[in-house]
Amino acid sequence: MGGVSTQADTYAVITTTGPDKPGVSAAFFRVLASYNAALVDVEQAIFSGRITLAAHTRIPRTRADQIAQGLRNTLSIYGQQVSVDVREEESSARARSTHVVVLMGTEVTAHHVEEVARVLANFDTNIDRIRGLSTSPLTGLELFLSLDGSAAPVRQALAELAQQIGIDIAIEPAGLGRRSKRLVCFDCDSTLIQGEVIEMLAAHAGKEEEVAAITARVMRGELDFEESLRERVAVLAGLDASIIDEVAREIQLTSGARETIATLNHIGYRTAVVSGGFIQVLEGLAAEMHLDYVRANTLEIADGKLTGRVTGKVVDRKAKEEFLREFAADSGVSMRQTVAVGDGANDIDMITAAGLGIAFNAKPALQEVADTSVNHRRLDEVLQILGIPAEEVVRG
Repeated sequence: MGGVSTQADTYAVITTTGPDKPGVSAAFFRVLASYNAALVDVEQAIFSGRITLAAHTRIPRTRADQIAQGLRNTLSIYGQQVSVDVREEESSARARSTHVVVLMGTEVTAHHVEEVARVLANFDTNIDRIRGLSTSPLTGLELFLSLDGSAAPVRQALAELAQQIGIDIAIEPAGLGRRSKRLVCFDCDSTLIQGEVIEMLAAHAGKEEEVAAITARVMRGELDFEESLRERVAVLAGLDASIIDEVAREIQLTSGARETIATLNHIGYRTAVVSGGFIQVLEGLAAEMHLDYVRANTLEIADGKLTGRVTGKVVDRKAKEEFLREFAADSGVSMRQTVAVGDGANDIDMITAAGLGIAFNAKPALQEVADTSVNHRRLDEVLQILGIPAEEVVRG
């Protein structure tokens, strides 16, 4: 029986709140059962030692006051406060959130939430539910909401707000699509690790200025990625191959990278890294972190020396997307279930092909095409975007 109540029945939203103690829920439903209350919807939450339990019910019209008094008498010993809101019509079904807004920062404050809520109100959008992703301090917060139209203008407004108030704000579709992500692929240089491997090799060789000059030509648009890679690698010709191990030992992970990979592995995601750097430098790190896939360029070595050339296919912008598709096929997941994280123009194809593309401290060109951006220096914000709370993060 739905919609309008019969003469014998009416609808009521019954709520109890107070200290969380064993037996509260049992007592609440025992009283409802004794009056033949039919359950339409139920939700319970426990927060900082307090319980809130709400039931949308259909009850006998003549017994609404008795039910209210019975609940108050029964639950008073638990320190509960009971409210009964009687309605002639069944309220609409619980809102099905269409999107999730994630707030991330060193500390998410009441001011940050106020500002985000204000922007959402400007789009006539209500917040259905709020969930904290961490505590002490609060570094991540999810806001579930229902959008009637396109998310694009909301995304743009929130991106502008994020710049003003100094936190990261992501918006993505809610529901099964978000929870079904199964493969996360990272760029390496300046994403998974700090710095650029080619620059580290050049520094060991005393060739920083030569490599920097080539990089400047790339920034001016005079060279594409493959041309610049080959020119920069040529600078390394004649170096002892042992320099590779020296650089590998000096690699520093981006803050939060180890926890991010460990957590994703622990909860069953496949993890990957694709790099315009070099496999000889990265394969040890990839094995240590238990990454499922790793692809990078291969430095040619002859007689224990770098020849100044790379062998095989160059891992450029197009190749990164191809590798992501290869990883997805091998993992048995659709591209909608993939996540790609990167920082540069070389990652654009991979980011746009993925089900969720995340720009990490990225160049403007990448931020423009990514689904969302992270502009703080901790890679574990990716976990918050995926809705993984702090208590599930693997520390080590």
